[in-house]
Amino acid sequence: MGDIIHAIILGIVEGLTEFLPVSSSGHMILTNKLLGIASDDQAIVTFEIIIQLGAILAMALIYRQRIADLFGLSRQTQSLGTIAPGSRSSARKKKLNLIHVALGIVPAMLLAYVLKDIIKGEGFNQTPVLFSLVVGGIYMIVAERLSKSGRIRTVSETMDDISYRQAFAIGLLQCLSLWPGFSRSGSTIAGGMLTGTSYKAAADFSFLMAIPIMCVASGYEMLDNYKYITGDNLMFFIVGFVVSFVVAWLVIVLFLRFIQKVKLTHFAIYRFALAALFWIFVMR
Repeated sequence: MGDIIHAIILGIVEGLTEFLPVSSSGHMILTNKLLGIASDDQAIVTFEIIIQLGAILAMALIYRQRIADLFGLSRQTQSLGTIAPGSRSSARKKKLNLIHVALGIVPAMLLAYVLKDIIKGEGFNQTPVLFSLVVGGIYMIVAERLSKSGRIRTVSETMDDISYRQAFAIGLLQCLSLWPGFSRSGSTIAGGMLTGTSYKAAADFSFLMAIPIMCVASGYEMLDNYKYITGDNLMFFIVGFVVSFVVAWLVIVLFLRFIQKVKLTHFAIYRFALAALFWIFVMR
């Protein structure tokens, strides 16, 4: 295991990248390499699950009002950037429901279960991740340009405008994220724009879908890895969890607040730069 400084660094990387379209898995592989940490160490694998749970908790708390609305537990909605991102006003009638969320997450979850051995065995090798960063960046640029050009008409300005057909199409495109390095948020945000949602609506729906799909994935992985959490490394895990939670919270709030200023193309360019770093520091 690494020391507390390593826990802080990895927690920051996880919090910064988990929900942005830049690939958290690619960043973790590169960071582990630069820190001299063995990525296949089961204790490190467990640590990465723990810090991912910290990021998920931040997302769930930010979207807590929206989650309550989905389950019919609250009739009040606040505006984007406070408690319930994706809403225009408290008077707006909600149209998004649990069926939308299910249609958005089931395709990727089923395919992930079928391909889990292949993904674990080959997907996290360095070469596939390198190409995934580049291909994912191109995919994001194409989606944004098609949306801006008017070739794809934007019919869903907010998350509440998303139809069942759009939710399912986004869910299918989310399957691209099973290729490590492609980015779950990148595949879904770009996918939303390709199906006629606005950038903001696609981002909101992507973030909301992340909560159940990541909880299931992390929970499943934790069943096999909880035994690696021991008294000797407990502080390492706690520090990483807390840092990831705080950083993810800040990243999500700032991204939602400045979403119109930071385009997918900006993230794609960053991905190309990261791929270059992969080539320099990992592949060679």
